[in-house]
Amino acid sequence: MPGASPTFFEKLSAHSARWTGCSGAFLTALCVVLTWLAIGPRLHFSNGWQLAMDTVCSVTTFLMIFLLHRSQLKDSRAMQIKLNEIIAMLSGANNHLINIEDMSEEDIMILRKRYQDLADKIQESSPVSTHAFITDGTDEKDEFMPHTKFKP
Repeated sequence: MPGASPTFFEKLSAHSARWTGCSGAFLTALCVVLTWLAIGPRLHFSNGWQLAMDTVCSVTTFLMIFLLHRSQLKDSRAMQIKLNEIIAMLSGANNHLINIEDMSEEDIMILRKRYQDLADKIQESSPVSTHAFITDGTDEKDEFMPHTKFKP
């Protein structure tokens, strides 16, 4: 809901994602590993010494998977909204592409193939400029690309 303030968890995960992506996080992890290695000889490289690091690594990895996935999902959703706005505002844009992420994988692959074919035709007709859109030469409307009446 627009304007709603982020929850505690959203703030925590956003802060954590930012922090874990900085140099300080890497240096902290490096210090932990070096400390672990330094105390190894004092503990005679015991099973407990190894188990402690294995546990820390496993728990950290487990939590980071969810943190990174959440952060990436939020970024992906925001990017989709921005792209949808651009598509909606462009004159002549294919409005069927709005919310393409909700289509089936098969439909997305069909669209990808059609746009790849269009890109190939653009390269063949004008290798210098790839900014023009072209039609496949047929007059029939396409279910996914009904606006393909552009000329190079």
